Amino acid sequence: MTAAPDPNRAAAAASRRRYAALFAVGAVGGLGFAPFHLWPLAFLAVAVLCAVVESGSEVGADRKHVFLAAWFWGFGNFLAGQYWIAHAFNFQANLPAFFGWLAVVGLSMFMALYPAVAAAIAARFGKSAAARALAFAGAWMLTEWLRGYLMAGFGWNPLGIVTVPMGWTVQAASLVGALALSGIVILTGYGLLMLYRRRWKPSAALSTPALLATAYGAATLTAPVFSDTRLDIVQANIPQDQKYGPGAFYRNLGRYIALSPPPTDEPRLLIWPEAAIPRTLDDRPELRRELAVLLIGDNDLFLTGALKLIPGQDRDDPWAGLNSLYAIGPAGDIRARYDKQRLVPYGEYLPARPLLEAVGLSSFAPSNIDTLAGTGPRVLPLDPFAAVGAMICYETVYPEQASGAFRPGWLLNVSNDAWFSDGGAAMHLDHARLRSIEQGLPMARATPTGYSALIGPQGRVLERLDRHVAGTLRVRLPEPLPETLFARTGSALPLGLAVLMIGGALLIPRRGLAA
Repeated sequence: MTAAPDPNRAAAAASRRRYAALFAVGAVGGLGFAPFHLWPLAFLAVAVLCAVVESGSEVGADRKHVFLAAWFWGFGNFLAGQYWIAHAFNFQANLPAFFGWLAVVGLSMFMALYPAVAAAIAARFGKSAAARALAFAGAWMLTEWLRGYLMAGFGWNPLGIVTVPMGWTVQAASLVGALALSGIVILTGYGLLMLYRRRWKPSAALSTPALLATAYGAATLTAPVFSDTRLDIVQANIPQDQKYGPGAFYRNLGRYIALSPPPTDEPRLLIWPEAAIPRTLDDRPELRRELAVLLIGDNDLFLTGALKLIPGQDRDDPWAGLNSLYAIGPAGDIRARYDKQRLVPYGEYLPARPLLEAVGLSSFAPSNIDTLAGTGPRVLPLDPFAAVGAMICYETVYPEQASGAFRPGWLLNVSNDAWFSDGGAAMHLDHARLRSIEQGLPMARATPTGYSALIGPQGRVLERLDRHVAGTLRVRLPEPLPETLFARTGSALPLGLAVLMIGGALLIPRRGLAA
């Protein structure tokens, strides 16, 4: 006699298959990020996630499954967008390289909590798909913003970054910021779901923000106007494993000098990447003067990443370091310095070091000494050139790092993308493009291994050096655009819109506007 099938076991197997499928859909949606830029897959994956939210609104549905289902989707999506982190562990002396993959999996599992929370919140919004769509978009924006700050924060790859290759649509970042673009992607995903279900009116309504963003971009996208300011951006193609060691300092310095065009009568800004000079420059006037003789004309300035050492707090910590950008004049004088303010957790410092050291986790940081965060202004005067908004490496992930006490004429991102895989470096370039669009400012990027680039004030890459190529970009800096709405309001505007969306979602059922 054959035993009857166990319905509980069958249901558990069906749940496992469903969660595995959602993990795969989230991962496929990650192909919308650089370097693939397959943004239609990202929108379709979001539509599937919206269906998960809708499943929690069905009669008798257990809303707890929405959280878990969305978590599996997020796990796959973050895994696809953060795999490059494992590459950095190739240069981690304290741990074997395979720990990088453990770190990627662990971080992705944690980051997946944010979309899961947003989906679980949205599933509780009444009987209206329109209410749930608004609530999901608003909750996604709020949780995505929190993701960048809670527990040291990691704001990498906001969902709205998939619109970067959509040249027109992404221009809406100049109005409402990249954070609001994420909300637009969610609403569009809901619109696609409604289209699939043949609910034409809600589909059209939910797709309208994306259509308006695209129309705005089509109407405002223009060709850049170039200024007289000349930039020479040097990319020496020095991999991370060749940066240090016996003889590396002078060997690498020689490569940068050889690639730097000699000064002429024409004023120019010569730009080297983050930590191109892995020494402190403040107490080495002779090195600065030697570089000035070789590289800096009477009307030039030299911008380079270097270290700044300051006395430590006690005998066990004899010194501490700042990751800095220097502006050096023709006499070898330091005209300005910016100290990096937003540091990479577990890369430049160990969060809660005393606690993690006590439980044996200090090896996850590459050094026993933390880099300190700078506190100075982010906008540097560079007379006679336009003032620059300085960002070092990872700071391009955060919109507020592109602003300052007064508006600069351009942005500069010096970075060491040698830590990144090729995919991670391409993603980093997309973050830089978002910052240019938000501020309406051109940006120069300098990295040792690529992508060094000139980005126009509407986010288009005008010139670039590819990965693992040594060379110099000799370019003219584009003129800035008029100050954008987002530049005036900052993240307060998209955060306010997120709150309004959730408030509007609360009102929809009361007014009987079920979609």
